Amino acid sequence: MGIITVAPVFFTGCAQIVPPCPGKTTPPYSELVGTQWELNRWNMAPNTLGEVRLRSIPNDGGPKISLQFSKGRMSGFSGCNRFSAQIVEDSRGFQIEQIATTRMACASIRDDIERDFMYLLRDYRSIARDGNYLLIIGPNREVLGFNLIQRTSP
Repeated sequence: MGIITVAPVFFTGCAQIVPPCPGKTTPPYSELVGTQWELNRWNMAPNTLGEVRLRSIPNDGGPKISLQFSKGRMSGFSGCNRFSAQIVEDSRGFQIEQIATTRMACASIRDDIERDFMYLLRDYRSIARDGNYLLIIGPNREVLGFNLIQRTSP
């Protein structure tokens, strides 16, 4: 009897996570093809008090972290290096797979932010689009906010 009581609580707790525990959710890939985005905000995971803090993004005149979507591919700049990835569409939207990067040396602040960005790109939980704004939500609730900077024909 105790197991019957515990099981629904476990599943209910799991269902409260957005998206559901094992899933990743995204908009339809067709909405992103032909767009280019630039990172303008990085919210760190909430602290123990639930406060959201901003992560400092390098403002040294160098290129900004960016994403560009084309048919079946995503590419961009990850803080120090260029990257590209394959896009595989599925019933929940799309998956980012086979990420490859160049291997340029860079300043430690850019190296740190690039490492964290690539981790989030590999292990995101949700991608959401709201008009000219794109959000990538990580496993620990970090949120990357991108502004649309260009739309070209797909």
